[in-house]
Amino acid sequence: MALSSYFATRIYAAKLVRGDGRSFNNSLLRQCEQIRHDDRAGQRWSRANYPSGFTSYGSMHKLHLWTPAFEALERRIRPHVRKFAGALEFDPQERELVMTDCWVNIMGEHAAHGLHLHPHASVSGTYYVRTRKNSPGLKFEDPRLDRYMAAPPRLSGCRPENQTWVTLPAVAGQVILFESWLRHAVPANRSRSERVSISFNYGWF
Repeated sequence: MALSSYFATRIYAAKLVRGDGRSFNNSLLRQCEQIRHDDRAGQRWSRANYPSGFTSYGSMHKLHLWTPAFEALERRIRPHVRKFAGALEFDPQERELVMTDCWVNIMGEHAAHGLHLHPHASVSGTYYVRTRKNSPGLKFEDPRLDRYMAAPPRLSGCRPENQTWVTLPAVAGQVILFESWLRHAVPANRSRSERVSISFNYGWF
């Protein structure tokens, strides 16, 4: 019998900076903390909708166009997006995938980010600025989950490609890329230390 796999869902993870990257991340961390301090609209939204956390998504979401530190981050992310798009065999019709959005996420203790996707984007991702031992990872949902109907449960310890949920650990200095239609979430932060990340979208239209 021949067993084939089709309709693969690919997720890309790579280290972004050579060495330990502390200087680069410390610079970004200062910028993230300054944005949280200055972004009054983001503060108000986060108090109402993001308990124990802060996000600039609804207020300051094009940071790669506004500050040198985030512009430098985009330059480092760009070649990884090209590699990922090449692996997916994208053909953007002589256009280029460009960063359209870039925003800060700071998760305090117990903060969580519910299941969602990124509409009107092609490739999405996150870069981890600061994490700790108990910082939650990025949890991805099998996109076929609502169609399983009468499927039996999976074996304990089954291969990652057969799991219905996969969590990639949050590692400072690492970038994770995925297609924007893939639903994902961040479980509650069990660490007393803040989990700081920068999320972004790329589009070609």
